[in-house]
Amino acid sequence: MVKMTKSRTFQAYLSNCHRTYSCVHCRAHLANHDELISKSFQGSQGRAYLFNSVVNVGCGPAEERVLLTGLHAVADIYCENCKTTLGWKYEHAFESSQKYKEGKFIIELAHMIKDNGWE
Repeated sequence: MVKMTKSRTFQAYLSNCHRTYSCVHCRAHLANHDELISKSFQGSQGRAYLFNSVVNVGCGPAEERVLLTGLHAVADIYCENCKTTLGWKYEHAFESSQKYKEGKFIIELAHMIKDNGWE
């Protein structure tokens, strides 16, 4: 779905009735609060959240990285609107205790803001 908002076109526009997270740089919607799995993650620039799914995000090539929890294959993710790198997607976890992260997304707090219904 494409909807025009503040002179910008986004691939997806999340409903105003839900609490959402948006790109701090261009305000493109990134995730619905219902997709939040954990607030206890660390990104390269500080705290980060783990999401089950995201929108308006592009994905780079996967590469192996040693993270705090071991070796993972991850792909950097970026805002489709402003091209800012936001975090990464877990493509593969090499340790069985980390398999739950596969297919999930990390977005660093430095790159997102809360939108809609957080009063």
